[in-house]
Amino acid sequence: MTGLSGPLRTALRWLPAAVLAAVATAALAQTFNTQIYDHVNRKWVDYSPQAAVRYYRMHGQTPEEFQRQVVPFRTAEKPGTIIIDGDRHFLYLVLPGFQAIRYGIGVGRDGFGWAGIVTVGRKQEWPVWTPPAEMIARDPEAAQWKDGMPGGPDNPLGARALYLYVGNKDSIYRIHGTNQPWSIGLNISSGCIRMNNDDVTDLYSRVEVGAKVIVLMQGAALYKGV
Repeated sequence: MTGLSGPLRTALRWLPAAVLAAVATAALAQTFNTQIYDHVNRKWVDYSPQAAVRYYRMHGQTPEEFQRQVVPFRTAEKPGTIIIDGDRHFLYLVLPGFQAIRYGIGVGRDGFGWAGIVTVGRKQEWPVWTPPAEMIARDPEAAQWKDGMPGGPDNPLGARALYLYVGNKDSIYRIHGTNQPWSIGLNISSGCIRMNNDDVTDLYSRVEVGAKVIVLMQGAALYKGV
């Protein structure tokens, strides 16, 4: 991604599944592609998993558009509400005065995206990761952690986790950190919302248990709480 300058912007482009290019592994497959704007060449360029890895190696961070920033944001939702735009890979924490803190996120890959209205049921620092039975069934490597992987920098949940509930029931989805910071801006997870560790730590410090979380995503495979 050399030659990029100025503010980077993102867009989401829908493509039929039949014309999607294969990526390095099935785990990196995406139904719709993130793009960023190349201001030098004045064109949109694909931001694929491979491009994301290259960009992160070159710059040590994600593109500017996915970095934490305060933005204008008009909504009827009260401050403290989380609104997730899965298509554009943004999480907004509503602030007073029609503003929000916008964070870049990674979201569910093909078949794992979801939408709905849930709440933050609990929070955890350096959470233990226990893969659900469905993940163990499709990923034998996850079986070694069936009793839980201790929290730490190698843990897939990263530095913090907000556990999302439907009523009093765990939805199995989380907003969490990551040990793959280059993956922000991609459709790459098994349905959880991932953030870089600095951002999820910031969000964790601002959000209360019971906070409302609205997840928006076109073509979602599942709907929760609606």
